[in-house]
Amino acid sequence: MSRVGPFVVAIAILCAIGSFLIFAGLTPLTPTDQNVQYLFIVDAAIAALLAALVAFEAFGLVRAWRSRTAAAGLHIRIVALFAVIAAVPAISMAIVGSVTLDKLFNPAFMRDVRGFIGGATEAANLFRENQCLWLLQESQLTASDLDRGKPMFDSDPKLFKEFFTSRAHFLGFSAAAMIKRDGAILAQVETGSMIRDPVVKPQDVDFADSLKNEPLCLILNEGKTFVALRPMPSFGDVFLYTSRPVDPFTLEFPKQAAALNHLFDTFELHRHQFQITLAVMFGLLAAIMLLSAVWIGLAFTNGLVAPIRRLIAATDQVSAGNFYVQVPVRQAEGDLAHLGSTFNKMTSELRQQQNRLMAANQVMDERRVFTEAVLFGVPAAVIGVGARGDVTVLNPSARLLVSAEGEEAADKAIGRPLAEALPELSAMLQEARGGYSRMSQRQIVLSRGGRERTYNVRITPGPLNRGERTFVATLDDMTDLVTAQRTAAWADVARRIAHEIKNPLTPIQLSAERLKRKYGRVITADKDVFDQCTDTIIRQVDDIKRMVDEFSSFSRMPKAQLATDDLTACVEQVLFLMRVGHPGIAITGSCPPEPVVARFDRRLLAQALTNIVKNATEGIAATDMEGRAPKIDVNLRLEGGDVIIDVEDNGKGFPRENRARLLEPYMTTRSEGTGLGLPIVAKILEDHGGGIELLDAASGQGALVRLHFPLVAQVAAGEGADRADKA
Repeated sequence: MSRVGPFVVAIAILCAIGSFLIFAGLTPLTPTDQNVQYLFIVDAAIAALLAALVAFEAFGLVRAWRSRTAAAGLHIRIVALFAVIAAVPAISMAIVGSVTLDKLFNPAFMRDVRGFIGGATEAANLFRENQCLWLLQESQLTASDLDRGKPMFDSDPKLFKEFFTSRAHFLGFSAAAMIKRDGAILAQVETGSMIRDPVVKPQDVDFADSLKNEPLCLILNEGKTFVALRPMPSFGDVFLYTSRPVDPFTLEFPKQAAALNHLFDTFELHRHQFQITLAVMFGLLAAIMLLSAVWIGLAFTNGLVAPIRRLIAATDQVSAGNFYVQVPVRQAEGDLAHLGSTFNKMTSELRQQQNRLMAANQVMDERRVFTEAVLFGVPAAVIGVGARGDVTVLNPSARLLVSAEGEEAADKAIGRPLAEALPELSAMLQEARGGYSRMSQRQIVLSRGGRERTYNVRITPGPLNRGERTFVATLDDMTDLVTAQRTAAWADVARRIAHEIKNPLTPIQLSAERLKRKYGRVITADKDVFDQCTDTIIRQVDDIKRMVDEFSSFSRMPKAQLATDDLTACVEQVLFLMRVGHPGIAITGSCPPEPVVARFDRRLLAQALTNIVKNATEGIAATDMEGRAPKIDVNLRLEGGDVIIDVEDNGKGFPRENRARLLEPYMTTRSEGTGLGLPIVAKILEDHGGGIELLDAASGQGALVRLHFPLVAQVAAGEGADRADKA
């Protein structure tokens, strides 16, 4: 097609010039009807061939645009520009030629006559519409007068009919009646008109339009009669029916005007034949020139867009990361060839820079992976703080500390200020910002989920971000270490106190008993006082011995002998004994229907559970129940490979402040307590590889103690015993 196209365009231009010369009479060939037909056929064939060439090129262009070929949009815009440049002059000349021919073959007076006829026709139609409006207006007035005469109709129908007849005769109605919606005529009068039209039942839609007061007339008798229909509310479902003949002028004049217009059309038919011939010939010549210009534009843009298309395709590959692409350079393309050479140099430079960046990025990735592995592996919580005080990095431990609701909630903390994500560190961060030391360190207590944990917090400066300091906060959970240290210290103190106090107790008790036996019978004066004093000494020595025994028990916890046993039976046995000892409290238990087989020390775990239930009974006894029934609920369940035992009561509950310190030795909220019960329970659960949690009851009134340890104990009995000895 690219080779045939130039020849076709040249032949088409020659044919167009020859056709113009023949029509102008500048050639020996005269423009007869036969010659004109031949010219039409030749020019139409040439135009069709050009259209085929342009369509073929346009199809290829559209296909390239749909496949998103490079520079397809630019190609279309350039072709469109060429088409517009060629089409505008051709269309302009066509408009000018058409107007000129119309002026020559259509004199002004002919337009005036046609305009007069059209205006008269419009006047006749307007007069016809006014007739309808007059009829509607007069019918509305008549309906209103008759509607107000409803009392006359009821009292004197004859007088009402005379009044109706006079109105119809005065207004010149050809028919007048009061008609119901079903077509029944309530009253009909003689109008005195020479033309007497019958009363025809209107359709339902006509009644509906009348109720809406629509300005519409019914047309009857082949368009010769207007009928108006207006409601009469006082008569119920009754309407006034009036008719009037249409003026004959409005009927006959449009027909005469149409006949006259037909004569004008017949005249113009012959006049337009020559105009159409000239217009068709001019259109063919314009189409030939337009299609030739479009094809030339397509051929020109193909050569212009080809190097641009190669550059765009290469640029797309560069944007996708391929810096090895090179475009062919053809010196005949001029400046575009220079652009291609510059593009090749650019890709070479980008390729070298990419290699250097990839090497540097690989080193940074290795360091980043190592840093992330370190952060995710350490048990301490690590929080990165930006220059504006916002959270930038959270390792897994920090995510649990910031939000215990899951990964999504923790992700939301990133980007938020540290004062919102972890407000307990706000003061330390401000201190670190204002100070010049390398590290800010202190111990804080954080409460999460009703549990207090002690953390050793260190805030150190991080790398500079746009000239501003960043910080890294590290939080080490010191709760278990502090608790172990305190327990060990208290155990050592208990052992020393027990040793120092227990030695003199036995001589004191023996001396008091001997005094009582030897001198109890001899003393006669104040014998009651003497017996009371000796009994007091003996009783107080027993109390001191019991307290010393508790100290000794805490300092020397027995070794946990782990064995496979039924935990359900152990719990039910403890509940049975506590129900017998406290019949006034409703002690309920909820255990799985099947046995829960686990590795535990039955004696120690029963002791721990008994101690917790006993504390619950004491909490209930110290509370004013105010009509509430005292109850203790023990729930045994399995959760995620752990054994969970919940003991919930509706008694006094735990204090909100310093709740975690109740697990320390000799910390108690009761005046008569020794403060060793909960520490002993915590030690027993620790030897089983578990722990204890002090929570609030779900009802809001009372305490909830949660004991948990693995179903298959991870801590051996020997290891638990070693820790007990060290404590």
